Amino acid sequence: MTYQELCGALSGGAMVIGLHFGPKRPGESEDLMRWAITRYRDWFLEEIGPTQCAALRDGLYGSGGQEPCSVLVQRAVRILLEVLDEAAELRLP
Repeated sequence: MTYQELCGALSGGAMVIGLHFGPKRPGESEDLMRWAITRYRDWFLEEIGPTQCAALRDGLYGSGGQEPCSVLVQRAVRILLEVLDEAAELRLP
């Protein structure tokens, strides 16, 4: 691993959002999915910090940080679950 790219917790969350709210058929809207991914990224930046793994590892998280990456993942999942709930409410007719 190089730890130079996007945080795995953030990219994994974006994939979960795509699975739940992405288009199921050609021509379906991507608006809700895009909104939810943007919301997730913004909240991640606000509560966790940079989106790049190396920057996170240089700071608070990882083997050299104050907290293990598992703490970051736990925080990211909490944010993801909140965003999934918000997006589900927006999808209701």
